Formats: sequence, C-alpha cells, structure tokens
Amino acid sequence: MSKRLTATLVVALLLAFSVPVPASQALLWQLKIDPWVLQTAQEGETEFLVFLEEQADLSGAAALRFKAEKGAYVYQNLTEVAGRTQPALLAALGGMGVRYRPFWVANMVWVRGDQAVIQALAQRPDVAHLYANPSVRLEPSIATPDVPHVTEAADSVTWNVQKIRADSVWAMGYTGQGVVIGGQDTGYNWDHPALINQYSGWDGGVADHNHNWHDAIHEDNINSRGDNICGFDSIVPCDDQGHGTHTMGIMVGDDGASHQIGVAPGARWIGCRNMENNWGTPATYAECYQWFIAPTDLDGDDANTALAPDVINNSWSCPPREGCTDPNVLLTVVENVRLAGILTVHSAGNSGPGCSTVDAPAAIYQASFSVGATTSSDTIASFSSRGPVTVDSSDRLKPEVAAPGVGVNSSLPGGSYGSLSGTSMAAPHVAGLVALLISVDPSLSGQVDSLEALIEHTALPRAAAQTCWGVPGSNIPNNTYGWGRVDALHAAVMLLNPFYLPLVGR
Repeated sequence: MSKRLTATLVVALLLAFSVPVPASQALLWQLKIDPWVLQTAQEGETEFLVFLEEQADLSGAAALRFKAEKGAYVYQNLTEVAGRTQPALLAALGGMGVRYRPFWVANMVWVRGDQAVIQALAQRPDVAHLYANPSVRLEPSIATPDVPHVTEAADSVTWNVQKIRADSVWAMGYTGQGVVIGGQDTGYNWDHPALINQYSGWDGGVADHNHNWHDAIHEDNINSRGDNICGFDSIVPCDDQGHGTHTMGIMVGDDGASHQIGVAPGARWIGCRNMENNWGTPATYAECYQWFIAPTDLDGDDANTALAPDVINNSWSCPPREGCTDPNVLLTVVENVRLAGILTVHSAGNSGPGCSTVDAPAAIYQASFSVGATTSSDTIASFSSRGPVTVDSSDRLKPEVAAPGVGVNSSLPGGSYGSLSGTSMAAPHVAGLVALLISVDPSLSGQVDSLEALIEHTALPRAAAQTCWGVPGSNIPNNTYGWGRVDALHAAVMLLNPFYLPLVGR
C-alpha cells in the first residue's frame, strides 16, 4: 500500500471516529476576554492588558528580613519570569504590527489592537486573560465639605497635622528623616516652596530627576487627551491638574517659614505621573507601581531597587462604572509591590455614605492600606466610602483607618496654597505617618505587616451609628472608620516604650 493511500485512510478513520466539538467549547477563548475589550473593539482598535499564564512565585519574600533584600528578590524574580516567557508573545505582536509595551511588575503586556489581534492573543495557551485598559477619571475633590473649613493662622501648623499629633512627634526629634515617600498622581510641582527641599532630586543647588521622577503618560495611549500642559514623557516633574501637588504637600510640605502643611517634613519624596488631565488607566497605574519597585533614570535604564520608597500614596481609584469591570485587574501588581517591602496607602473613595462603597481598585485589596476621611471633629465625612468590599465577593472590612480629609490646606501649583476635601486628602496623612514611624525605628523599613498593625492598634477608636452587612458600627474595627482615626503620637510612644514588641499581622 502506498504512503499516500495510507495517509488517506488514516485521515478518513480520524474523521469517522472524531467527536464533534461543541460550539461553546470552540469559543472558550472568548471567556479570557473582558467584555469591555470586545465591546470597544467593535469600533476599531482598543487598548488592553494581556496577562500571561505564568506569574512569578514570590513566596520567598516573606522570609526575608530587610527591605533591601525583599526589593532585590522581588525584582529579580519578576524580571526573570517576564524575560523568559514574553519573547514569543512579543515576537508575535511585532509580526502583527501592533503597538505594545511589556511589563514585569506582573507578567503582562499592554497592547493596542483590533478584533483579529484580540482573538489571536486569546487563543494562545500562554495567555491567561485580556483585561480592559479604559481611561479612568480621577474622583474629583469634594467642593462642599461637611463642615466649614477650619480657620488657621498663616504661620501655624495646619489643623489636620495637629489633629493626628504629628507635630508632637516632631518635638521628640522625629520628622521622617531618612525615609523616602513615593507618590503616583497627576504629577507634582516639584519646585513649589513647600516641596522643593524635600524632593529627592534636589540637593539645594542642582536638580537631578534621574531615579526621582517618572512620567507614565505616553503619546501612544489611544485614550490620551493630548492637551495637557506637561506633554508626554516629561523629563521634569510636572502637574497638569494640581491634585498631586496638594497630596504631596500633606505628606511632606514645609516651606521653612509660614507653611507647615506636611505630616513628615523631614522625609524625602519621589514621584510618578499616572494621570493626564485627571485621567489614568490600569496600565499607567501599573507602570508607576513598577517604577517604584526599581526606580530608573529618565531613559528607563539603570533600575535600582535600593532607591525604592518605603511607602507609596495612591489618591486615585479605578471604578467599575468607568470601565474597570474586573476588580482584580491590578491585584497581582499591588501584591507584588507589597512583597517588595513597600507599604501602599490608598484613598478609600468618595462614594459614601452607603455601605459597600469601597468598590474600586486598588483600595479594595487586602494588600492595600485604605483610608477614610474625617472632619475636624473626628466624625466621618459623609462622602467617605464605607465597607465591606463586596465587588470581589470577599466581604473584606474596609477602610483600615481614617484620617482628616475635610477642608485640608496644602500646596497647589504655582507656589500657592488652598483647601480641598476628599479621601484623597486623608490617605497622604497615613503615608506621612509611616515615614514618621520609620524615622523613630528604622528597623521598621520594609516591615509592612508591623507598620500597618501599629497604625491600626494606636488609632483613636471611633464608633459609628451605621451597621454594614451585619457588622455594627460599635465594633472596633468597623466599616466606617476601620480601627479609628490615626494618632501619630500614640504610635511613636508605643515604639519608644522599652516594652514595645512589634505587632504583626492584621
């Protein structure tokens, strides 16, 4: 029998005994795709994040003692997995002629493509999921606060800094010295009088923005507004809206004269712009997270984990109503940042007063330390989002703590100052508090569990009248205030007590 005839018979037998593939099974690749991606692709090209099946195993980070070790370990493992598993995918993308940008903070790739590209990628066995990458608008600060703004003298410490007793910690000699705070926001007016001397890239005479600043806003973003005053890939810290400059002032602001607006004026700061004219995407948020693990120079080279911040402030959210339909889109990213020994503080959101209004990444995650907003009388702001987190079916209690967020005076672009309200203003208090505590006890650097537990258990307990999902407001913690309004002096004194034992876990 000829080889040709044998081959024909084999094919015939295979066809005769093959089992038909159900249509539902044939389209399993569609289950890998966020509905938003499929919907927007009907109109042409769209943006999405291609999440690969293999992700780095970072379980060994927990056993490492020092922040430097944690950062190096996480960076090495993340980049190794990405470097080993992405080349075939990147080659395929190059062959399709589409725009893409690889990441290692999670093993994923940003892609801009049409329906054919989406189907081709979803059918690959090395691809786990295609996440939406929508343009997400920053929650606006609250224009009308719950209570009148507190009047304070121009040369005084702001009321909110006094409320959490940060100035009492300064009097003990601890101002955040030796600590680096990171912020990702609308950008920063780096040479503002209240910020310039705390900027890590300023030595008092010359500015060096390498390893101190990164701009995640690129012109190839399909959602770009294209009219921001900072342009794209700015090599100089810039704020095209003002929100970022205000939040950084709450963390470190002090002009050395009449404006003492920051919780940790002795700390240094580095920054990343993740929003353009108030709009960001999961990709821009992830890019800033990645840069913080290993800050690079302005060309994106010379990544250095030794320059990573101790804490990052995140006064932004990615709500489902604006396209972030999968609540886990940034989960792996945030968890990896935490494993690198970096505490990530997040604003809880301004969607209160209903229960389960902490509903958007990244405040919803266990790995995020989320903050609600209080007034000058220590009552919860009506706009402050409440827990528990139900959007991911976890019923997780949130926020962890609360801090002043109504009528908070801080820096604004152009060397000016002004008051804003929102959980965006509350979160920076906690980032500044982290810096104060590490300056009291430098061994806490990288010890995220201990820092969070210390802040929680030294907060001023606050009961609420509201019961959320069976958790009475009289419970401590509760879904309104968390463990309570933060108290810097209480936390510092606990650290200095000779009988102090590091708190662990949450």
